[in-house]
Amino acid sequence: MKVRFYKHIEDRLLKFAVIVATSGGKWVFCRHKDRDTLECPGGHRERREKILDTAKRELTEETGAIDYHIEPVCAYSVTGRNRVNQSGEETFGMLYFADIKSFRKKLNSEMAEVLLMDNLPVQSDLWTYPEIQPKLIQEVLYRECCG
Repeated sequence: MKVRFYKHIEDRLLKFAVIVATSGGKWVFCRHKDRDTLECPGGHRERREKILDTAKRELTEETGAIDYHIEPVCAYSVTGRNRVNQSGEETFGMLYFADIKSFRKKLNSEMAEVLLMDNLPVQSDLWTYPEIQPKLIQEVLYRECCG
């Protein structure tokens, strides 16, 4: 699995939005109803949807966020077969960072729960996409402190 980061990618190539999020100084992760692992909010871009609108929709659907600040971090790509890419060819997405101020009381999505964590999980078996998600979070942290 190879993850690359880009300053710019043609908009038409962006298929996913992933959001690294915090709330009250804690990391925000989701747990899907069908899995016991953690993931960052995010998902597929719908037809004719702006990629920022994808990020906002997925953040709201998967975490219940109703008051937040979101900003783009960078474009990225993943090459290799995984749950959402059976072909293994390079696919592109947009990485965002969000600070969530408040959440809806009830989730209406495929997520079973939203977890607020003091620390990032270090065990790879805790991640839904262990070869991708930690790299996306590291890129957000790098750009925040050194970018």
